[in-house]
Amino acid sequence: ALINTAVAYFIFRQVTKGIKTMSVYGLQKVLTHLWRAVAGGLIRTVRKAPGTGAVLQRSIDKVVKDIGKSMNVDLPGETKYETIPIQPMTDAEILAILKRRQDEPGVDWRNGRASGSVYHGGEELARLTNEAYAMFNLTNPLHPGVFPGLRRIEAEVVRMVLNLYNGTAECCGTTTSGGTESIIMAVRAHVVWGRKTRGIEKPNIVIPITAHAAFNKAAEYFDIGITVVPVDPKTQRVNVKAMKRAIDSDTVLIVGSSATYPHGVCDDLAALSDLALQKKVGFHVDSCLGSFIMPFLKEAGFPEVVCDFRLPGVTSISCDTHKYGFAPKGTSVVMYANKHLRHNQYFTISTWPGGIYASPTIAGSRCGAVIASCWAAMAKMGREGYLQECKNIVGCRVKLQHAIEQIPELFIVGEPTSSVVAFSSRWPVDIYGVQDEMKNRGWELNPMQDPPALHIACTRLTVPVAHEFIRDINESVAAVKANPDGYSQGSKAIYGFAATVPDTTIVDEVAQGFIDTLYAV
Repeated sequence: ALINTAVAYFIFRQVTKGIKTMSVYGLQKVLTHLWRAVAGGLIRTVRKAPGTGAVLQRSIDKVVKDIGKSMNVDLPGETKYETIPIQPMTDAEILAILKRRQDEPGVDWRNGRASGSVYHGGEELARLTNEAYAMFNLTNPLHPGVFPGLRRIEAEVVRMVLNLYNGTAECCGTTTSGGTESIIMAVRAHVVWGRKTRGIEKPNIVIPITAHAAFNKAAEYFDIGITVVPVDPKTQRVNVKAMKRAIDSDTVLIVGSSATYPHGVCDDLAALSDLALQKKVGFHVDSCLGSFIMPFLKEAGFPEVVCDFRLPGVTSISCDTHKYGFAPKGTSVVMYANKHLRHNQYFTISTWPGGIYASPTIAGSRCGAVIASCWAAMAKMGREGYLQECKNIVGCRVKLQHAIEQIPELFIVGEPTSSVVAFSSRWPVDIYGVQDEMKNRGWELNPMQDPPALHIACTRLTVPVAHEFIRDINESVAAVKANPDGYSQGSKAIYGFAATVPDTTIVDEVAQGFIDTLYAV
């Protein structure tokens, strides 16, 4: 009888899991996932076979090697430093080497050819933030008694961003090293909250497929469950009904973006806020990309998106100050509805022989210089400065969007609301061929997948060259249309392969090889 009960319970759990999966994804998606799982398993089995596995591995190794050759190029006359120099180098020697490496040829970001990447606030602001960095170069927030002024600066950065996102006096937050850490900290806070207050042993989070990959990273780091919910194919906003069906008794957090990295789309945050209240779960708004753009949309004359603590279900928000806040890289803010939730982010240990240890984020020692530079950037820009940049940057996105809409072979993906516009192509034009043509013209656009697309994240540097982008995108589409079969290599080969191969471990292995290349001397 006990065995029968156990078997019945197992069957019940599996059937329940299957019904939930079907309700979230639909029959077609479930069958697609099933096919990829079976086919991927077969490929992994084949890879273990001595003959065929070795052939496939050689192909993977060749791809990784080619990536290495394209990135790790030896420069004539340039010394490789693999050990610390025996004799001290002079300042002039050091600065000469740094200058040469600074000027190594790459994408011309200074003239606006890079999508996102460099969120430049202007030369005058850069000089100020560099000076602030130098002033606080040796500081460390881990030691507030040694650097009391830095403590004050960090607290003010957090409070200014909280006020930008309509935080109440009860709302609070911390600085972090960037959007990924802000997201990981928010996930940790909700996981600990779920375990402490609701006794959840196996917590899970529910995110849109378009949510930032940092949520997947957090789930892997903390070994928690994650359910990825589909989006509306037209708007690219998360399917709120599917998200509702995905929430279960172990869910501690749901996520909405303001705006999404792939398409610059804002999820229906008001509906997600209501859902979080109804289901009694946390709700994180990821505004890392929207940062200092979204709060100014209404004042700048664009449709308002409420993405802050005015939504009663919001429990945490991430905002990157080092994007459209124009602070140096390495600064972000994670915000919480109250101190109780923020406490769950902290790490403390009172039994360590080294003394009572407490830290707010992943790092112990942190760079005080970037925090001081962030404060300087926000003070220098002021609300009026950020408002004007919002008008310029979002206005640039609108201009590019309208131009793309006039090209018959292209169409906009989703309904962009921020600084990002994504677009795809109609037959016979392949969108990755367009990417290669734009690269030939000096542009570095970001490739998307599922669906295949490109996007450009407009920055302050994009604004003065918008007309050049429009000219080049028209020329690129015309070139691909004239020779549609001429782009089987390059971007199409990489992303076409990634989209069709059912064994994702192959793509993962290539990606790991790419990262290895970054550390090759």
